[in-house]
Amino acid sequence: MTLRELQYLIALADHRNFRRAAEVCFVSQPTLSTQIRKLEDELGVRLVERAPRKVMLTPAGQDAVERARRILSEVEQMKEAARRGRTSETGTLRLGVFPTLGPYLLPHVVPLIRARFPQLELLLFEEKSDALLARLTQGTLDAAFLALPVHDHHLHCELLFEEPFLVAVPQDHPLAKRSDLTLDELGSYNLMLLEDGHCLRDQALEVCHLSGARETTEFRGTSLETLRQMVVAGVGITLLPVLATKTAIPGGENLRLLNFRDSQPSRQIGLLWRKTSAMGNLLSELAKVCRKMPKHLLTPETSDSGS
Repeated sequence: MTLRELQYLIALADHRNFRRAAEVCFVSQPTLSTQIRKLEDELGVRLVERAPRKVMLTPAGQDAVERARRILSEVEQMKEAARRGRTSETGTLRLGVFPTLGPYLLPHVVPLIRARFPQLELLLFEEKSDALLARLTQGTLDAAFLALPVHDHHLHCELLFEEPFLVAVPQDHPLAKRSDLTLDELGSYNLMLLEDGHCLRDQALEVCHLSGARETTEFRGTSLETLRQMVVAGVGITLLPVLATKTAIPGGENLRLLNFRDSQPSRQIGLLWRKTSAMGNLLSELAKVCRKMPKHLLTPETSDSGS
């Protein structure tokens, strides 16, 4: 059994097609098929069902793929540990971030990271939180920025900062003349939220639950920028994390921001990595660098509209 055979098996599991799996492995289809059969012969069990149009994993195949992912992850960590043994601040760091944070955080922290670790190659991946957690577990990411809490005892977490929420309303909205409101007052309104799958949707729903506010049924945003533009267009109101309010947008003069007077709903952002990672010391240093982000970026600045 070779690592290459395990790589072929994982590619076949990911693509469920011999031709596509062979393409991503840069081998011919007969070569990949032969290696899979060789692996089956060695294990003495069928790993895949070869249907005319797609490939399905047998129960033994599913178990083998999970074990293969762990094996290759350990091998990659072994290689990384050896590289870190030569010099702890070189090599490649695969860092994940979710879509409602990445565009607003990365422009501020990436220059700090590059200044502190000039020889470190930084590869950035933007995906939803569930996908980032899966990639951390599989070993295809080294670390990820995630909203907390994350309940996985295999992961180490470093809290980076707490990010307040603001209420964004159109300029002609009844609340636009205010500079703040109470959480209870928010309960009188319907909020535009993101579609399912975004962690920010879950956090906004929690604020709705605390305030008594409801989700508008007419619209669900596919991105935070879509929600902002819909507010600018006068369609409705929403919650925005404070980092997302620090960048100018077209028509932004039509958007008013209100702080919470009596309490401050927020989300916590952490940097997470596997407890078994050979990069733990480096990632701890990286977390310290991220905490040096300018404090004013996390300070709510409401619109100058009076109270």
